[in-house]
Amino acid sequence: MKLIGTKKIILASKSPRRRELLEQLGLSIKIVPSNTDEAGISIKNPEKYVKELSFLKAKNISLFYPDGWILGADTIVVADDQILGKPRSKTDAIAMLNKLNNCEHSVFTGFSIVNQEKNCIITQSVETKVFFKCLSPREIQWYVNTGEPFDKAGSYGIQGIGAFLVKRISGSYSNVVGLPVCEVIETLMNLDIIQF
Repeated sequence: MKLIGTKKIILASKSPRRRELLEQLGLSIKIVPSNTDEAGISIKNPEKYVKELSFLKAKNISLFYPDGWILGADTIVVADDQILGKPRSKTDAIAMLNKLNNCEHSVFTGFSIVNQEKNCIITQSVETKVFFKCLSPREIQWYVNTGEPFDKAGSYGIQGIGAFLVKRISGSYSNVVGLPVCEVIETLMNLDIIQF
């Protein structure tokens, strides 16, 4: 897989997981994290929320790279119609994991591809259903003490130690990690940005 011509992809995210997902495909990308204020988004619908936030991140970086293909993304966990972001404390992480315990929840990732020069804006969202096993208080406390939950929506990382929490998923695995690779690659191919 390679970029076509002089085209470049700029990832508007500091997420090491998103970077790894793209680089393992052999894509050369530039990392330029967006400083978009996520607290200012008041949209309640999960799909609209992640699409809007991914667009704002991509748009923010496109101002500095108007000829670049900017990829913005945002991932959230939703349980009982409540959006779960990144935990602010151990207590917060424990509360989130208790909420997800022995239940099904949804992971939504929105991604946007923006190129100002070509007046191109594409925004999509992908949902994956995740079902947690029945966790004991000791398992939850142990997992929180690993430190892994603290930079992850919903307080867990399926690609790390948190894999033991997940009994099954329905949908895209990479979406739960932070980027729906299949859909992103299809979009980049349709735009003639990459080819095999």
